[in-house]
Amino acid sequence: MSSHDHVPQRLEGKYAAILVCWLLGNGCLFPWNSMLTIVDYYGYLFPHYHPARVLTLVYQPFALGTLTILAYNEAKLNTRKRNLFGYMLFFLSCLALLVLDLATSGKGGLGTFIGICVISGAFGVADAHVQGGMIGDLSYMTPEFIQSFVAGLAASGALTSALRLITKAAFENSKDGLRKGAILFFAISAFFVLLCLLLYAYVFPKLPIVKFYRSKAASEGSKTVSADLAAGGIQTMSQKAEMEPKQHERLSNKQLLLQNIDYAVDMFLTYVLTLSIFPGFLSEDTGKHSLGTWYALVLIAMFNVWDLIGRYIPLVKFLKLESRRGLTIAILCRFLLIPAFYFTAKYGDQGWMIMLTSLLGLTNGYFTVCVLTSAPKGYKGPEQNALGNLLVLFLQLGLFSGVTLDWLWLIGKGW
Repeated sequence: MSSHDHVPQRLEGKYAAILVCWLLGNGCLFPWNSMLTIVDYYGYLFPHYHPARVLTLVYQPFALGTLTILAYNEAKLNTRKRNLFGYMLFFLSCLALLVLDLATSGKGGLGTFIGICVISGAFGVADAHVQGGMIGDLSYMTPEFIQSFVAGLAASGALTSALRLITKAAFENSKDGLRKGAILFFAISAFFVLLCLLLYAYVFPKLPIVKFYRSKAASEGSKTVSADLAAGGIQTMSQKAEMEPKQHERLSNKQLLLQNIDYAVDMFLTYVLTLSIFPGFLSEDTGKHSLGTWYALVLIAMFNVWDLIGRYIPLVKFLKLESRRGLTIAILCRFLLIPAFYFTAKYGDQGWMIMLTSLLGLTNGYFTVCVLTSAPKGYKGPEQNALGNLLVLFLQLGLFSGVTLDWLWLIGKGW
């Protein structure tokens, strides 16, 4: 199987694969973003429980705990089953939210809130399966696939925000209107995740370019791709791999982490800052303004749109920051946003706040793509898969720490 045989075939299906990656990324965060985006409905139902913060705080430990176990055992896992399980769990959880709301006729109460918290935890478990699994899987393919997947993650935020603004305008502020909007969200999320499940199961593994990269990873000793290759109609080369064990030695997770500790810290710092401001601070602590109940939605929409734009900037070669030291310095400088937000909330007007939120989103998306596409270069397939998982683990660590630190904004508010 010379590389010559693959050259004409290799690029076949590239654009289809980029589109599928974008949709799969979208489906990975669409349910969670839906939950965040209808937080004004939950705020109305559960005024004393701080749903914006509590739901995120429930979600993160489940996502982080599951991802830690999965990243540690990554080399032994069947990636196909892992991703399919994640999308299936997303689908069932979206349906559960819909059923819960219909069964309680949109009434609040502690029981309902606990139910929603349990579903939030299930979203965390599903996210850990899919996000680590997909980024690991795409790390040994072309960088454009990872860029498209993480752009899809951001697009889910932009799409849910746009939908939310439309439903809010359509149903305005009646309690029933908020509820209709929420039900619509759950239904769209369930449909969208089902679409991702089918795309990943039946379309993605059959694309020639995906088969090419998975065969290449298998030839480099990857055991995680066998089920995916079988789904694409290719038998694996495990016998060949057993005959040449020397060729398939790979760096351990610890060695990979030590070689890429700067990238891992970059991911952590990017997300610890983002989540310590977004969405909790933006939905509760933004000072006085004339946009009323629209204000938090507008801020969240601006963050999501600019986050999406930031993820496309590195596609322009000369705008992509490839220097490892440069990346770390730029990510550290981003912490100047904390005093900027603090003083804007205290003394600034909404124009400044919208601008700062846009900048937060833009830099978040940009740095995510720069790190995830630069780090796997130069490694073999199985190592790239492991490194992708490790970077997502540090991203989740950053998310979790950021969500926890988000509570610090409440200090001195008599809470």
